[in-house]
Amino acid sequence: MATHGGGPRPCHLLILLAAAALYSASSPAGAFYLPGVAPRDFQKDDELQVKVNKLSSIKTQLPYDYYFLDYCKPEAIKNSAENLGEVLRGDRIENSVYNFKMRRDESCKVVCRKQLSQEAAKNFKEKIDDEYRVNMILDNLPVVVPRQTREGSQTPSFEHGYRVGYKLKDDKYYINNHLSFKVLYHEDQTSPDARIVGFHVIPSSIKHEYGAWDDNNPTAQTCNANIKITPGSHTPQEVAPDAYVVFSYDVTFESSDIIWASRWDVYLLSSDSQIHWFSIVNSLMIVLFLSGMVAMIMMRTLYKDIANYNQLDNQDEAQEETGWKLVHGDVFRPPVHSGLLCVYVGTGVQFFGMTLVTMMFALLGFLSPANRGGLMTAMVLLWVFMGVLAGYTSSRLYKMFKGTEWKKITLKTAFMFPGIIFSVFFFLNALIWGEKSSGAVPFGTMFALFLLWFGISVPLVFVGSFLGFKQPAIEDPVKTNKIPRQIPEQAWYLQPAFAILAGGILPFGAVFIELFFILTSIWLNQFYYIFGFLFIVFVILIVTCAEITIVLCYFQLCSEDYHWWWRAYLTAGSSALYLFAYAIFYFFNKLEITKLVSGILYFGYMLIISYAFFVLTGTIGFYACFWFVRKIYASVKID
Repeated sequence: MATHGGGPRPCHLLILLAAAALYSASSPAGAFYLPGVAPRDFQKDDELQVKVNKLSSIKTQLPYDYYFLDYCKPEAIKNSAENLGEVLRGDRIENSVYNFKMRRDESCKVVCRKQLSQEAAKNFKEKIDDEYRVNMILDNLPVVVPRQTREGSQTPSFEHGYRVGYKLKDDKYYINNHLSFKVLYHEDQTSPDARIVGFHVIPSSIKHEYGAWDDNNPTAQTCNANIKITPGSHTPQEVAPDAYVVFSYDVTFESSDIIWASRWDVYLLSSDSQIHWFSIVNSLMIVLFLSGMVAMIMMRTLYKDIANYNQLDNQDEAQEETGWKLVHGDVFRPPVHSGLLCVYVGTGVQFFGMTLVTMMFALLGFLSPANRGGLMTAMVLLWVFMGVLAGYTSSRLYKMFKGTEWKKITLKTAFMFPGIIFSVFFFLNALIWGEKSSGAVPFGTMFALFLLWFGISVPLVFVGSFLGFKQPAIEDPVKTNKIPRQIPEQAWYLQPAFAILAGGILPFGAVFIELFFILTSIWLNQFYYIFGFLFIVFVILIVTCAEITIVLCYFQLCSEDYHWWWRAYLTAGSSALYLFAYAIFYFFNKLEITKLVSGILYFGYMLIISYAFFVLTGTIGFYACFWFVRKIYASVKID
């Protein structure tokens, strides 16, 4: 029904979302974003403070605080304000000793001298072995290291963060103790202001030479305006116990044509964007073609069945017929463990609502990568507030099954899925805490999560459940017989295990290419911001789950098997098994994780993701089948 006045109509909103998806999928950076983070203007000689983030490694997946290693420290270490998402991701934003003046080059500046203790040298060597990278931030831009451009490639590429150091064939470790920063800025033609649009660094290792050391005025003969320090130009600084390491840096400012709104493009552009585009389009075309064929066959067959059944003159002829009409007296019989099914369906609706709204916000650009942790924070908060949908759905379904203990079902809905997820998360967090990693969620944040769960989510589930149970029960289109009908022996291809496993292949096929890029962004320290592709794939996933479940449900009913409730949920949900199997394949073929703790973390988090995917796809399949069964039995004449 169209709305009057100036408000948007539902069809207009769909058109806007579709346009946003197409624009996002086709834009050069794979995304666009609305003004969410205000630009900062700097005048000449304005103070610029480099902030340090964390030490990260794709080999261990365990982030560490920057000052876990014995780097130069400011007089007072100050933590920047963190949101919930940053804490959950292990980000720690702190001030550093690297301070610049806008558009004022520094040729070579000594920061401090450190004498490495036995413990400090050991930590540096371990982090170099595990290929840890240092992440820094200037004006909300992460530091990047330029890569050597491949022949024939016009697009520059960058690595996120610089390496702590390196190890040579002589089995000696060398630290990157000199940083050559380059800050790109875009000038405003109408004022003396400029905006920072790039933050690059080239790390080097140099054994500085110096005379009498003065902490108040640190200087070195190897660090002055006439000496250019580049990788390999000087004797490198070895990491060894009791060794003195002098840290230094230089900075140059360079005018750039890059505008402020496009400064994130270097982080979002991927070297395999063409492969990504063609792979996604190819996958979507195949899935759409298969879905169209399935839908066409289903509609033609079904209309023919309904026409034949409605032309029967008497009940005797109906008794001679075989097929889905014969089980009309049992098809709406409540399944075994109906309460558990209600809980899982309610949780799935909650997850679906969270996913859809998060994707819409991300698609429209509100979750900009400049807002670190914004995506994670949005998902947690939306999950909490969607609890009202979970309670409403589970209680309405439970009332349809003639259930009376709605409070018991509400408690299960509020605690079962979050409880399982939190138990796994708590175990993994204990492992991270044991490794002294900054990725461990602190006690205060744990308390905040509990508060969100028990203080907001649980009450909302009860509110939704109360409202749902007050609604009139959903009426079945046909009456259910008192005595259950005997189910004939089923063919091997209609056995539950085979049908369920076969049903999960097509939904997984709709997402597995995009899944590769998502896993790469999570485990290989890349930015994921191609929400246009993701939105299209999500729509295809919904369509595919619905259609494959309806097809298999139809074949099941035609073979006079009326136990379709759980089968519908598990058919689409089985795609989660293939997702976890792909995660195992990805682990052994794409990752270089060797530590036991890191392997447990990977499989633990992938288990959480697969379980959530099971709940989401299972609910989509269930509701598609629920709608389909009610539709067909309401369309035939039942005497």
